[in-house]
Amino acid sequence: MLDAPARPGVVRWIGVRPQRRLPLVAVPEVALDPQLGLDGDHYAGRGSRNRQVTLIAAEQLVAIASYLGLDRIEPGRLRRNLVVAGFNLHGLKGHALRVGDAVLEVTGDCHPCSRMEAEFGPGGYNAVRGHGGVTARILAGGMVRLGDALSRVIPMRA
Repeated sequence: MLDAPARPGVVRWIGVRPQRRLPLVAVPEVALDPQLGLDGDHYAGRGSRNRQVTLIAAEQLVAIASYLGLDRIEPGRLRRNLVVAGFNLHGLKGHALRVGDAVLEVTGDCHPCSRMEAEFGPGGYNAVRGHGGVTARILAGGMVRLGDALSRVIPMRA
């Protein structure tokens, strides 16, 4: 069933963290490098390669906003790098995704941190639990732009 055709998603928002603890900056495009991570992000070249990129579905933003009693949430408040629409990211751990010119491997769930309480107030952490998106490592670098397609890379069978 996982190899069944799936409709591609689309990149709706891109954000980088220029410095620790500062708000994410929305950008129209970003270069992804397997060694360094996201160009312009303060984590570039540091930290775990399993968490080089964070992704969340736009549909999850709607759910989180609903749990918090808000009409909407600005993507940068969740501190994820890419917001995609029309594509279910969960359940793809260990699978490759093509996003724009880059290829990513989903490495796990992106769990909320205590900063969600500071960002959204009491209940922020629980509102994000199970809806925080995924983490990924960069397998093949390239540019990712707003409006780019996102799809699962189906492995070749021998």
